[in-house]
Amino acid sequence: MTIRRRGDLFVPEEQDRRLDARTTGDERGILADVLAAQRATLELKCAGVEGDLARRSVEPSTLSLLGLVRHLADVERRWFRRVLAGQDVPLLFSTDAEPDRDFDGAVPDPAVVAEAWRAWRAEVAFAEAFVAAAPDLDITADDGWRGAVSLRWVLIHMIEEYARHNGHADLLRERIDGAIGV
Repeated sequence: MTIRRRGDLFVPEEQDRRLDARTTGDERGILADVLAAQRATLELKCAGVEGDLARRSVEPSTLSLLGLVRHLADVERRWFRRVLAGQDVPLLFSTDAEPDRDFDGAVPDPAVVAEAWRAWRAEVAFAEAFVAAAPDLDITADDGWRGAVSLRWVLIHMIEEYARHNGHADLLRERIDGAIGV
């Protein structure tokens, strides 16, 4: 019998790109690497259960892995495209009229799943390019909700956002197939 622990790695160490994150060096590099590791955690928690990504947690919640992917695509888009880059673009999955459509619209349709991943990857790519090209972490933009925010604050907020939702992903994945680990 194999004993399982929540502290075990979700994948074998040699396959876990999260372990590539810098632990010393410049602030931008460390923040970008920690955020990349959080993004990779979301991908790992969703891997291998594509047909169950829309499975809800428990009634009446609409929380699902697919909903998290859609939600985080919108969060990436909001902070990096809309706030920091100043682009006048709509969110992808939520609207003012349907603020929870990122979760409510997460249905078990292969086209919906594919679109969520395509959107999420596009927003992550934009964010990574934006961070790499920014002159420094002190650039600021005005957010209607928080006021002036710096790139540094957005990176820290995004790490927190992913970390919180990756905790949800842990529970959702365990409900789907019993997989546990970090």
